[in-house]
Amino acid sequence: MPPSLALLLWVVLLLGLLCFDPAREPETSVALWVPVIWLFFLGSRTPAMWLGFSFGSNAFEDGNPLDRTIFLLLTLAAIAILVSRSFQWYNFVAQNSALAFFLAFALLSVAWSDFPLATFKKWFRDTGVYMVVLVVLSDPRPLEAVRTVLRRVCYLLASLSIILIKYYPQLGKTFSPWGGQEYTGVSTSKNMLGALCLVSGIFFFWDTITLWHQRSEARVRRVIVVNIAFIGMTLWLLNVSQSNTSTICLAIGSLVIAAAHSNFGGRHPSWVKALAPVSFFLYLILALGFGMSGQLSEAVGRSSNMSDRTRIWQVLLSAPVNPVLGTGYQSFWLGPRVQWVWARLSGDNVMEAHNGYLQIYLDLGLIGLFLLCTFLIATYRKICKRLKPLTPLGSLGLGLWTLLLFYNVTEASFEINLLFTTFLLAAIPVTERAKDRMRGVSTSRDSLPALNRGPGLVGSELTTRREESGAALRRKAGQATHWKFAARKSGLGAG
Repeated sequence: MPPSLALLLWVVLLLGLLCFDPAREPETSVALWVPVIWLFFLGSRTPAMWLGFSFGSNAFEDGNPLDRTIFLLLTLAAIAILVSRSFQWYNFVAQNSALAFFLAFALLSVAWSDFPLATFKKWFRDTGVYMVVLVVLSDPRPLEAVRTVLRRVCYLLASLSIILIKYYPQLGKTFSPWGGQEYTGVSTSKNMLGALCLVSGIFFFWDTITLWHQRSEARVRRVIVVNIAFIGMTLWLLNVSQSNTSTICLAIGSLVIAAAHSNFGGRHPSWVKALAPVSFFLYLILALGFGMSGQLSEAVGRSSNMSDRTRIWQVLLSAPVNPVLGTGYQSFWLGPRVQWVWARLSGDNVMEAHNGYLQIYLDLGLIGLFLLCTFLIATYRKICKRLKPLTPLGSLGLGLWTLLLFYNVTEASFEINLLFTTFLLAAIPVTERAKDRMRGVSTSRDSLPALNRGPGLVGSELTTRREESGAALRRKAGQATHWKFAARKSGLGAG
């Protein structure tokens, strides 16, 4: 098939899927296209890269005007949407103080960065991503909003990756520094393609699990069929990407989600809560305490030095950085430090630490690493509150939280990217006041059954309160009918 015809057919089928998607919510907000567009760029390439523009050798440090303009417009659009929704900023910061402290310290690091302007630009750009995350979470129906955004993004990225690999190899394939061919799809590296597959696979698996008990409905069955089709595409992409880290983490996240929705998990939620941290601490004990990292790496198909990562970590740990404050937010890989690292790696021109914890240490020092751990602990506690009783976003959040811990052992994903942003969608709670104000507009709509109706992001408390209120009203109505009937029977009431 000619590439142009394949691309045209993809566009037609994609538009048909978006218009006639069985999982499509008819009352979905148009504002959700803002986060969809941003997540598409996070999971693939920047606008300048898609258009083939080049802005010189300093573009990595200073950025380029095209990307800055597009991301600024998306950020302003997100802020405008939040303002129109009367978003409660103070309550949100108070409820997510750990995240607020981390972002504030990242902004403060501009003061000691060797590249303060570049550091501030990166921080401001990433803050825009948090704005679009809040656009999703402040939606009147946050669960449906999260589902809609992730579904659209995965539809775009997974299917387009296959088109580029099959029909546009100059875009979908590349050669590694060692001369081997790598499949990249819409992304820029095989590891980014693996992360894309990780998000797509975990989403469609979670969506299928949460809808499985409704499979007797025809519409739900069609949704599950679409999910299975995209799971197949994701597994094919994951196979060609040869990303062992993403493959292992997809298995770990899926097991955690399945355990949360199993009968055993329903009866013993405390066991499910303990599964994630205990398994990670057990790995740390075996890898660090008993020096079994090489054996564990070989067991999953890697070399004993984790594909040469141990040598990279040794060089980075010896780099001249402030151990307390770091080099500044996303500043380590700027300027002469890059040449310093490359000279000691003998031609291995890496641009990341291949370890999320180490990357945070290099950028923000021990203080930043402490704030990151505080944020992870705080989000874990919030996720656990959604497991009893079990909520859909509770299981998704726990699965993403678990795989994020393991993923960052060999890859760096605690900075803004598709995987970390997906985790934020499932883990960050939104203040009740803002959500209740929006729900006031759609009270009648919330009372109707829907395909993906479920509890919101704060937990199941709001849903439980609505159910209890409905039950109380029904009891009062029944009592009124009883006394009215008794009065008529005795001849004392006039009805």
